[in-house]
Amino acid sequence: MQSPLFGFGASTAVDAAADTLRLIAQADRDGLDLFTVSDHPYFGDRLDAYALVSTALGATSSIGAAVSVSNLPTRPAPMLARTITSLSTLTGGRVALGLGVGGLWDDIARMGFPKLSPGAAVRAFEEAIPLIRALSGGGEPVTFHGEFHHVTDLQPAAAPAVPIWTGSVGPKSLAATGRLADGWFPGHAADWLSPRYRESRPIIDEAAHAAGRDPRDIATIYNIPGVITPTDRPNPRDPDGTWRGGSVAQWTDALTEAVLDHDASGFVHFTVGGTPPENAVAVWSNEIAPAVREAVTKARASTA
Repeated sequence: MQSPLFGFGASTAVDAAADTLRLIAQADRDGLDLFTVSDHPYFGDRLDAYALVSTALGATSSIGAAVSVSNLPTRPAPMLARTITSLSTLTGGRVALGLGVGGLWDDIARMGFPKLSPGAAVRAFEEAIPLIRALSGGGEPVTFHGEFHHVTDLQPAAAPAVPIWTGSVGPKSLAATGRLADGWFPGHAADWLSPRYRESRPIIDEAAHAAGRDPRDIATIYNIPGVITPTDRPNPRDPDGTWRGGSVAQWTDALTEAVLDHDASGFVHFTVGGTPPENAVAVWSNEIAPAVREAVTKARASTA
């Protein structure tokens, strides 16, 4: 995948399945880097995230995918490791692993999984990341007996470990991201100027430093909803500072600034405002992404 990454958020609605697959195929033809899908297996009107990812990647040639983010409490870490390494093998490495602590605990419990306290959920999350990595890349059999995950003499898959991007929100899971993860989706569609980002990213960076890691190795990939308008908007941000979108030029300027001044690594666009998704994805893929990449390349070349 290129840097910065450009992706779009795809629907998991059962009644939109055919449209979703067509949209992913369009994004693949247009050269978009990835699509993401949410993971809510307790809802009967949603497609299983990994069934959708598998089907879509099997019908495309270059686009990547990430589940944003995998619902760890309903997907035991050893099985999730098998799923993601299998997908990586089948697709030539076109996957990243989005991983979350879990949020809708009443719904998770309705599926028969134990309802964890917030602290226990974070401990299970932090325990899962190194185990998933250990079950990748071949090598000797793995034995692991933790508080939540247990495997005995389990052969790792040959596929290399994939990037692990978290959806951490709370301070404990943010610190775990800094210690262990490769990337981060800021929660609640927070962008690079938001209070949530400004308060959260330093926790990741401090934990990374304490673990002997370079914080710059932890990518920030933004989920960013917004309209793409034919002409400039007077105010692309709300009075509270929330990004709402604008013209191609306004998007290009904002995202270029995010990369150059705020170390943004990627953007996943979510269509809002009644724009047909196929139109928004086409403009995002063919106009905004190339313009941002060109502007970033020129700016970096001028300071090299």
